[in-house]
Amino acid sequence: MKVSEKVATIGTLLDELYPEQPIPLDHLDSYTFLVAVMLSAQTTDKKVNQVTPALFAVAPTPSKMATLEVDEIKEIIREIGLAPTKAKNLHLMANQLLERHGGIVPESFEELEALAGVGHKTASVVMVQAFGIPAFPVDTHIHRLATRWGLSEGKNVTQVERDLKNLFPENEWGRRHLQIIYFGREYCPARGHEPLDCPICSFAS
Repeated sequence: MKVSEKVATIGTLLDELYPEQPIPLDHLDSYTFLVAVMLSAQTTDKKVNQVTPALFAVAPTPSKMATLEVDEIKEIIREIGLAPTKAKNLHLMANQLLERHGGIVPESFEELEALAGVGHKTASVVMVQAFGIPAFPVDTHIHRLATRWGLSEGKNVTQVERDLKNLFPENEWGRRHLQIIYFGREYCPARGHEPLDCPICSFAS
């Protein structure tokens, strides 16, 4: 099977399985979404959604977050992985938004990635899911599946992102990102996976 045929078949199957792609992180607006994405690093979305209601109750805006002490933030998010570092970054990021952007989340990769605790993947998620600007965020799950399916031989997420962007049309990037994550959780786990029983690995790997 040609790579182009494989990509088209994968896309058709993903659209059939996941015609709707709800954003898995609960949020109120672009700012609270940025906070949730920052918290989600090395932590499950489920765990993030368990702690953000209490955080957003007291700090739903950058100005409110900036008034909290770092230790107060840390206490609210203590069940999240890397809580001490994330608390420091959230506090600093909120102050940076106020100082540089008038408290508004910027709609550019360069400005987002200049914020504390915001790397390229986090910026990509915010750009595509909050602002609808084409991006193809790659996390460990997408990296794993792209390799399994023979869509990339990339050794890092930068290479995998480049390969997937070249394979899928730009107007599909946002939904493919979410669809592949959902598929990985449901059909294509990291451990105990049987490729022949997988709807995609059975023909793509």
